[in-house]
Amino acid sequence: MSEIESKYSPNQIESKWYQFWMDHKFFHSEPNDKKPYTIVIPPPNVTGVLHMGHMLNNTIQDVLIRRARMLGFNACWVPGTDHASIATEAKVVDKLKEEGINKHEIGREKFLEHAWEWTHKHGGIILEQLKKLGCSCDWDRTKFTLDKDLYTSVIKSFVDLYRRGYIYKGNKMINWDPEAQTNISDEEVIYKEQNGKLYYLKYKVVDEDRFITVATTRPETIFGDSALCINPNDERYTFLKGKKVVVPIVNREVPVIEDAYVDIEFGTGALKVTPAHDVNDYQLGLKHNLEVIDIFEKNATLNDKGLHYQGKDRFIVRKEVVKELKEKNLLEKEEDHLNKIGTSERTGAVIEPRLSIQWFMKMGDFSKSALDVVLKDELKLYPEKFKTTYKNWLENVHDWNISRQLWWGHRIPAFFYGTDEDDFVVAETLEEALILAQQKNPNIKAENLIQEEDVLDTWFSSWLWPISVFNGINEPQNKEINYYYPTQDLVTGPDIIFFWVARMVMAGYAFRNEKPFFNVYFTGIVRDKQRRKMSKQLGNSPDPIDLIQQYGADGVRVGVLLSSSAGNDLMFDEDLCLQGRNFANKIWNSYRLVKSWEIASDKVLPIENKEAITWLKNKISKTIDQTNLDYKKYKISEALMSLYKLVWDDYCSWYLEIIKPPFGEKIDEESYNETLSILEDLLKLLHPYMPFITEEIWQNMKNRDINESLIISTYPENIPYDDNLIAKFEKSKEIVTAVRNFRSGKGISHKEAFELYIGSEESIDNLESIKKLANLSTIYCNKNTDLPAYKFLIDKTEFSIPFAETINIEDEKKKLQEEINYYQGFLKGVMAKLSNEKFMNGAPEKVIEIERKKQADALQKIEILNKQLQSL
Repeated sequence: MSEIESKYSPNQIESKWYQFWMDHKFFHSEPNDKKPYTIVIPPPNVTGVLHMGHMLNNTIQDVLIRRARMLGFNACWVPGTDHASIATEAKVVDKLKEEGINKHEIGREKFLEHAWEWTHKHGGIILEQLKKLGCSCDWDRTKFTLDKDLYTSVIKSFVDLYRRGYIYKGNKMINWDPEAQTNISDEEVIYKEQNGKLYYLKYKVVDEDRFITVATTRPETIFGDSALCINPNDERYTFLKGKKVVVPIVNREVPVIEDAYVDIEFGTGALKVTPAHDVNDYQLGLKHNLEVIDIFEKNATLNDKGLHYQGKDRFIVRKEVVKELKEKNLLEKEEDHLNKIGTSERTGAVIEPRLSIQWFMKMGDFSKSALDVVLKDELKLYPEKFKTTYKNWLENVHDWNISRQLWWGHRIPAFFYGTDEDDFVVAETLEEALILAQQKNPNIKAENLIQEEDVLDTWFSSWLWPISVFNGINEPQNKEINYYYPTQDLVTGPDIIFFWVARMVMAGYAFRNEKPFFNVYFTGIVRDKQRRKMSKQLGNSPDPIDLIQQYGADGVRVGVLLSSSAGNDLMFDEDLCLQGRNFANKIWNSYRLVKSWEIASDKVLPIENKEAITWLKNKISKTIDQTNLDYKKYKISEALMSLYKLVWDDYCSWYLEIIKPPFGEKIDEESYNETLSILEDLLKLLHPYMPFITEEIWQNMKNRDINESLIISTYPENIPYDDNLIAKFEKSKEIVTAVRNFRSGKGISHKEAFELYIGSEESIDNLESIKKLANLSTIYCNKNTDLPAYKFLIDKTEFSIPFAETINIEDEKKKLQEEINYYQGFLKGVMAKLSNEKFMNGAPEKVIEIERKKQADALQKIEILNKQLQSL
């Protein structure tokens, strides 16, 4: 225990207590006889830095894990980072370009050396930043998706699924990212509306002096045209059946085919078919046995099939082709057209549909289990609205394209030994692959085996995360996986509900036949006051570390949560961090006030102090009850707001004012000890939200052993409380507020004591507290005064304060008459509605009830004001 500083300095205190918690291993967990409470962090990109979304997500996780620790659970929060194939490889490639180095020239091994060097230099920054936020992760368990054991887990799971018939190699239309030069899954394609053009191209009919016009948004793909398609029911094109047309510029003759797929209403009703560069065209091509002509290189420049446009970018070619078509009178017209363009989530590049041999995983069997567990509420999603989104995706799930044309990541464990498409084996190691290959051909040697160049989709490692962090793939029955799995809560964003959440559930059933967690809490998107999503590009996202330095971690945690509710977007305003800092200062100063009091051991507990102590203990218990309910429903922000009001309003503004000893006097020992006991409970309740300031005050209150630290103290229980007693004290607060408002309105000092008359037989509780807070010399119960008085009404009980001689009676009479006139005018309007037959017959009963209450309240107010006027 030490002297408390006059001013709260968060930066110094935060680093002190975080190191203290780390030194004493309070975050670390090992399997024991306690019930586990486990969270696995959504692993951020290894090269990432903390942004506002991370701030929100990880604050919520820390609140949950700290509370669980105090509730007696063996709390384990596993941190870690994701290798982020596309994002990290792109950064390394860019760095090498700046140095004049080409990735393919230096080869895979050398490139990976550069990638690891980059990762070691830039990776893990975000984890250090999470420590600044106060995150109580078990840092001894920190994982990286390319760690040796996690790498082995991914390879082992791939081999297992391949042997079970779920993974296969196939030639399909995929989404190609020309910038990253890899394919991406359907879920990684972001569709954006874009103003474009619809071009009307003229195809000459072979052996006829006539043209057929075809509308397209992509004239540059004419080099890959294999056919022209019409709807067999379109009478306009009966003459085309069985004919051929000439592709403009290319001068290649292609057949006219018929298919009901063609929309008669769109464009001209005729469709150019380019099987290599459109998903639907590819299906038409398969159906009608058309030639597949690939016109693009991997970087989306045209290849030799593009004739004189070879080597040029697709979008440049579009402009130049349109120009050439105009010159050759082969462009009928062009129109403005709103397109939905598929773009890469990672690079923003426009996606190019591309026919490619890739690795795929069948999802159907696992998706059924993953859907059933959510529909049966055995795995709950919060808010529940996301259940529909989850259901829609799983009911329409496609085979997962799991290969990526990258080097940074988990290399696919397929080994080729021949020239045929099926000349490969899948194995965990080269040695095992050789044994399998020799079973097919005994002459094969190790040097004949060539491993697949491609790596796996990043999500193929992330979907194993809740299992692999406990080594549950490599050792399915190890002590840790059996103890910590399934985990309790997952906190994440709804934008990765498909990429990650649903797939983790599927992995749970694929490898352990059970769900990976019990609850998923979806946070909202962090937006600015103008409702714009916070991003570096817009420059509207503050640096969380700057916020922490300015407002303290506790202040920022409170600020970010005050503006958030489950599943709804967070309208972040930096002023909320200021509010959080002010709250921390309020708590600090209230403790300094208590500590400044001297104790009189011979002083008896005053009645008003007993009233206040009884009330606040009941109010705390009720708040615990309410916040426990909020936690169950994952209303983390609502729980914080309840605690905020409890501390700021009830404890600081009311309770301390009642028990505070008069200036120059000492406080009785019982009140002091009860206050410290109450403060301890409040610190426990606040600790998950504000860990630093609460630990600082807790440790300052008295000398404590290490095992008595707040972080591992017992969370307060919700003991029975008297709701009626709480309600009565609320009425007492209303009485005090009314008296204070009277003083303020009349400019009367708080030092001047009043008399208060209560004109009701109903008993009023907490009289001594009311007297002290309102500075009343005497309270007369069930008694009216004949003196000129100010009157007010609370719950039909009339209260009167006799006017002092200093008050101008004539001014008061004038004010009262003005108030009476106002209410009479208001009443007139209400009566007009209630006497209107049309309103009474047409308005809902609830609306009519509201108007009748307005009438009764106005009449009562007028009666009180008239009495006041008469008394003057």
